[in-house]
Amino acid sequence: MNDFQAGRPLVLRGGTVLPMDGRRVLPDTDVLVTGDTIAAVGPGLEAPEGAAEIDASGGIVMPGMIDTHRHMWQTALRGYGADWTLTQYFVWFYLEYGKLFRPEDVHAGNTLAAIEAIDAGVTTVVDWSHGLRTPDHADAAADALRSVPGRYVLAYGNIQQPPAEWATAPEFRDFVRRRITGDGMLGFQMAFDVLGDPSFPEQPAFEVARDLGVTVTTHAGVWGATGDDGIRLMYEHGFMAPGTIYVHAASLSADSYHRIAATGGSVSVSTESEQSAGQGYPPTWAIRSHGIPVSLSMDTSVWWSGDLFSAMRATLGADRSREHLEAHAKSETVTHCALRADQVVDWATRGGAAAIGRDDLGTVAPGQKADLVLIKNDGSPVSFPLLNPFGHVAFQAQRGDVHTVLVNGRVVKHEHRLVGIDLAAARAGAERTIDHLKGEMGEEAWEKGMNPDIPTTKVLDNPYTYTDYRSDSTHRL
Repeated sequence: MNDFQAGRPLVLRGGTVLPMDGRRVLPDTDVLVTGDTIAAVGPGLEAPEGAAEIDASGGIVMPGMIDTHRHMWQTALRGYGADWTLTQYFVWFYLEYGKLFRPEDVHAGNTLAAIEAIDAGVTTVVDWSHGLRTPDHADAAADALRSVPGRYVLAYGNIQQPPAEWATAPEFRDFVRRRITGDGMLGFQMAFDVLGDPSFPEQPAFEVARDLGVTVTTHAGVWGATGDDGIRLMYEHGFMAPGTIYVHAASLSADSYHRIAATGGSVSVSTESEQSAGQGYPPTWAIRSHGIPVSLSMDTSVWWSGDLFSAMRATLGADRSREHLEAHAKSETVTHCALRADQVVDWATRGGAAAIGRDDLGTVAPGQKADLVLIKNDGSPVSFPLLNPFGHVAFQAQRGDVHTVLVNGRVVKHEHRLVGIDLAAARAGAERTIDHLKGEMGEEAWEKGMNPDIPTTKVLDNPYTYTDYRSDSTHRL
């Protein structure tokens, strides 16, 4: 790995490049990286003397993928909630056991999530970090993200406290002042939901976001939790700002979609989650006509895969399935797919970059940041023939086919192996978290937690504890 020393120019030779500036495909094309930037893209590039070279022939070179909604702090519980519904998730994390996570447990989850992201070619992740109960938890989250060579956006949240409390606390502003430096590697958002309570208890948090000049990311259109009333309150109070990310947006009315479109928001679609947990049907089929920008996300490894290959595949399947069903109901036949493979690849790259306001990411072009992925696996029969590169990325490729990953010009994975990553330390951290949770819960509760009972509370109407608001509006489409 000594070939990839910091500052040494690097050229990826002879790959099929997806620049993500439309449907263009550039066969037998080189990509030259100098420093943290893409210097040139083209065939037969002349590289500077002493440049390192990577043979990309037979492979696909594309921008690093961008996940706009991942609860990284939960990753040590990988697969634990495989059979949960969303209600059971709310019970486990919001009402019962989320408060058991110590700062070191947030650090363990974030570290493991960051490593699995770059392993899968996801070079930027929005860490939807709603487990930050104290400043120490927040520092642990940031420390973990700084320790793994990826690009991140820390979306700060706290499900155990009202947004109006944690967002207005002096220690919150102190954290932002201390930890968010604007260096391009660790961005910042505020993460909280809007329940639809007419008193609009979330308003002070929006005012803090406006004062700080940061964007808000919010779970919107989640069956049984958030719905049109929350969107209406945001709109009427002037808080549907450009750059706001509406996660899921799966059970909203056309009126809410109009508001999102008109105010410059975007939707982060977590198709695996929406299909399985119950937020609503994955919404791409519904929002397509509104022209709302889309990005992709995987939500949480408590259930689902930690890569965007699965997200692209699931999104195409859900959208096309709904399109066919809608046509069948009218005795019609779909003859051409409305959602194409190149579009979901775009959502996984350029769409994510647009959602987080980074026009220097998401495309392969001179002057862009060198966040790049080479998909190549000479040992796999699935690597050839390469006839439709967009279709290959969306339907054929997997994390094991990710040959090389660059973040900010730095090689963090090469020849299918992570570079400079202490996986043993990450494993040990996750094991300590599991031991802690089992010890606090007890063996019986730990086992029961994989299929928890639903207590007699308002959780079906509102999983949050900071308001008694109930409404059946989140149960209607």
